[in-house]
Amino acid sequence: MISRVLLIGLFALPVVLVERDVAFGEAGGTVSVTMHPALGKASLFLAAGDYRRALEACQREIDEAPSAASYIHLTYVYQAIDAYLEHLSREERWMAVEQLYLNLAYRDTEDLVDPPGGLARIAKEMIQSSVRQQSDVSAAMAIRLDNAESDRLWQEQAQWRAANPKTWWQGVPKPWVR
Repeated sequence: MISRVLLIGLFALPVVLVERDVAFGEAGGTVSVTMHPALGKASLFLAAGDYRRALEACQREIDEAPSAASYIHLTYVYQAIDAYLEHLSREERWMAVEQLYLNLAYRDTEDLVDPPGGLARIAKEMIQSSVRQQSDVSAAMAIRLDNAESDRLWQEQAQWRAANPKTWWQGVPKPWVR
């Protein structure tokens, strides 16, 4: 049986390849972040819209090799969730908000028989409140570990967001993918 990660990767790869120029922006003149396997997976999960697994991959990287870069990646995923929720609410796509809620809430097959409940607008507020708090915490941790590296990564992220204001949360800055 094909593992979930492999299956998601197979489905997400065409999206990443087709959307590469849109999702990864223009190449910048900045020094690339050394990608670890878990952070590479986080980028793929983010492109697929699998925010729970993106968060889990970043958390694994922090557990295995804590660094300012790993905390910045985690913070970025939290902020991507927040931006995606804002986008969905502006578009009044409440079914997609519910789907995001389910993506974040469901972990195992037991959840199929005992599903978490929630209305879309309430779920949006709960998720946004939590990701904003966690984003602040992980950003502070990154700064405490390496302020200069954190500043550099935030600059790359700011350029990425400016270049892709309507879709930045669907991918990561190109220098982070190398």
